[in-house]
Order: sequence, then C-alpha cells, then structure tokens
Amino acid sequence: MRPIRALIVDDEPLARRGLELRLAAHPDVEIVAQVGDGAAAARTVARQPVELMLLDVQMPGLDGFATLRAIPSPQLPLTVFVTAYDQYAIRAFAAAALDYLLKPVDDERLAAALTRVREALAGRAAAAHRDRLLALLAEVTGRPALRLDEALDARAGDLGGDAPLAFRDGQRIVRVLPAEICWIDAAGDYMCIHTDRETHVLRATMRELEQRLDPRRFPRIHRSILVNAARVTALRPHLNGEYFLTLDSGQELKLSRSYRDRLALFR
Repeated sequence: MRPIRALIVDDEPLARRGLELRLAAHPDVEIVAQVGDGAAAARTVARQPVELMLLDVQMPGLDGFATLRAIPSPQLPLTVFVTAYDQYAIRAFAAAALDYLLKPVDDERLAAALTRVREALAGRAAAAHRDRLLALLAEVTGRPALRLDEALDARAGDLGGDAPLAFRDGQRIVRVLPAEICWIDAAGDYMCIHTDRETHVLRATMRELEQRLDPRRFPRIHRSILVNAARVTALRPHLNGEYFLTLDSGQELKLSRSYRDRLALFR
C-alpha cells in the first residue's frame, strides 16, 4: 500500500517533534516535510504531492486560515487542524473539517484522525472535503457560494446572522442556534450560555462572545450580561435609571444605568 504523504506545519519545534514521534506508530504515514510557517507549507505543497497536512492554527505570519488561502484549491491536502486553544477554530473544526487535534496531542485522537484520513483517501473524498471546507467558510463568513479564495479572505470569526454558535463545553462540541439562547452571563473566567433546555459553560470572555454575535440581537445590558433582545417581554423601571428586563422564560435581568442606551432595542 502506498504511504500517506504528510506535511507537519507548526511554528513550535517541540510540537513538530511530538507529532513526528506519534506518527512513527503509523507505518502507512510518511512525513515528507516539517515546516514552521504557512508560507513554507504553501511552497512545499507546490513542489511535491501532499495528501495530509497537520496544520497548526495559531502561528506568526500566516496563521492556519491564511495558509489555506495560500494553497491553490486543486492542491489543497486533506487537513487535520492542530490547536492549543482557539474558540473560532474549534467552531470551524466541529462544523466541517476532516478532524482536529487539541494540544498536547493524544495518541488515541491522532489514531482516530488518521482513520478518517484513510477512509477519505480510500473513498476518493478529498474533493468532498474541500467542498465541506468551502461550506464551512461560507457559513462562518455569512457569504454563500464562495470560492475558496473568497471565503478565506473574509474574517473567519465574523459569525453574525443565524449561523450556529459552536464551542467546546467540557468534552463536547456544542452547536447552539442564536434563537435558542435566552441570555449569556459571565462567571469568573467562564461564560454561561442559557437556553430553554440547559446551560452551557465555556472558557471565554465577554468580548469574544460579543464579537461572535450580532450586537443588535444580543445587546450587552450589564458588564457581565448579554441578552437575546427577541426574548424580552417586559421592561420594569428600577432605581437610579436601572431597569429589570423580563424574558419569555420568566427570568429577570438587570439593565444597568451604564447601558441605558440599549433600551431602544426593547421598545
């Protein structure tokens, strides 16, 4: 059987070495090159056939998405993303990527990812993978029917619209439609996303979630609260220019005086 020609792309030498050692347990994988940046990855793919790219997300210069943009679509290998922690990347991986690995890379997860790679290659599904990647990028950017270069030119973190919000909740990847969210509040270094059915907890900041949601639909009403404006059914004045908002679930939330300019969104 012909080996799978693999390229490791990571700016951290220890991370590259770790992947090399773990891949040694898979004799059908041949590492054709290891590079430390996206530009070198694009040059490598242009010079020789590569079927699998293990691609870091956060790198100086060209990051993971910019690296994909630099590779012509017909040459784009099957891609398994590698990341230490990145909310936007995890959303992307959960939606459409062939697979993703969290650092430090676990041997069982690597083996599972390689199984998917083998199945994709056996089924001649590389083109389908690229189509899924295009669909992901179109969904993330809110621009349907994009070519790969157009999609990657757009901001990968600009979610807006009705695209599901995807994030890691413990060991699960969770997708929540914006309409299902009642409110979001901060709890220390974590954010709690409250829906009608359950509460999801993720490690993130208020600023990150504000950037991922439409501010007109999810205004900030307190330094630690975002609310789904469509779920607000009543306003009740409180002291010193503050208000209480009643949601359709019966939950009451305080709109602080600092955010009184948001009242127009609920009237």
